Amino acid sequence: MDHKQALLRKIADRQAVVAVAGLGYVGLPLAVEFATAGFPVLGLDVDEDKVRTLNAGGSYIDDVPADSVRSLVDAGSFRATCDYGDLRAADAISICVPTPLRKTRDPDMSYISRAALSIAEICRPGMLIVLESTTYPGTTEEIILPEITRERLKVGEEVFVAYSPERIDPGNRQYSVRNTPKVVGGITDNCAEVAQALYRAAVDCIISVSSPTAAEMVKLLENTFRAVNIGMVNEMALMCDKLEIDVWEVINAAATKPFGYMPFYPGPGLGGHCIPVDPHYLSWKLRTLDYNARFIELASEVNASMPHYVLDKITQALNDQEKSVRGSRVLILGVAYKRDVDDTRESPALDIISLLRQRGAEVAYCDPHVPEIRLDPETLIRGAAYSPALLQSADCVVVVTDHSRFDWREIAAQCRVIVDTRHVYNSRDGDHIIGL
Repeated sequence: MDHKQALLRKIADRQAVVAVAGLGYVGLPLAVEFATAGFPVLGLDVDEDKVRTLNAGGSYIDDVPADSVRSLVDAGSFRATCDYGDLRAADAISICVPTPLRKTRDPDMSYISRAALSIAEICRPGMLIVLESTTYPGTTEEIILPEITRERLKVGEEVFVAYSPERIDPGNRQYSVRNTPKVVGGITDNCAEVAQALYRAAVDCIISVSSPTAAEMVKLLENTFRAVNIGMVNEMALMCDKLEIDVWEVINAAATKPFGYMPFYPGPGLGGHCIPVDPHYLSWKLRTLDYNARFIELASEVNASMPHYVLDKITQALNDQEKSVRGSRVLILGVAYKRDVDDTRESPALDIISLLRQRGAEVAYCDPHVPEIRLDPETLIRGAAYSPALLQSADCVVVVTDHSRFDWREIAAQCRVIVDTRHVYNSRDGDHIIGL
């Protein structure tokens, strides 16, 4: 039997059952896009609450409206499960599980390993397996491939394996799964052909590369590029502060150059699952080859120092009022890692809050997207309701995330002093505002 041609026909006819393992910020939008494209879709997640929410037609991700999920569930196009055994019915499986870092900054591959092991137990001839989780170069061939082929399935003939890095940008209203180009690298030419055919049904533009390892490196280059440039501009902010120069004036003037320059902007630190984390996969892999990824390590050092720099700015602001950090009321505006999302993964706000609490400050936060945060297993903090009284009661207000729902004019009018880490204000907005 020609398994490749059979699978290609199923994909062309929208008869292929597509499964997505991991229904977080990456997996759920992908599953919805495949179902919208006409495929029957199975979503798998180990979180039973998420599965119940989805099967009831709900959503827990801002970028995926509940109405979209409900219509797909009602039509029978999508259902969620906690049982890998249900994926026996799948013709294609995309793996979108987490890949966190350990405290030692080594990649934690346990989620990928468990997914690969579980899929290997139900894998059969005619299946396509695609890893999407961001990881170090070589993961697909070193971890996924051996598990999938352990029952002597021939890769490229009976089973097809590829890597296609996720490019989800939470909160981005312009670029979604459909209109963001998709990079695909297959173990063999047949693997690449099948994977490209599947993704072409749900994504407008497919970019083919020579191997899964090249595709893995593409993702790491994208996010390392951003991490290094953000580290550079964060250090530029530190240097401008020493020189008593407005870093935002310098950046805006430099951005007028029509060639050879791309503006990046300083901030309180790096957040999200990708940029603070992904470069360390590459750095770790290169250490195993006796190579030191110097740019990555230096950028990480600078970016990780920014919450401490913000703490210094808060201390300065309180000192100007003849107050110490200990006992002062500090209000954090925004704890999500970026504007208009509810994602707090790696958010610098969490570090800033922890540092302030260690110094004895009374810390509250307000975020219209995040009702509560957990600093550690024992510390849960609930957000405060936004009000003029809340602003007036604070000795210092710190802008950490510039959500569009905040009324910045009212905030400037109500607060005694503001530390602005996102440049929502400029030097003309008042002497009580301290920028980076």
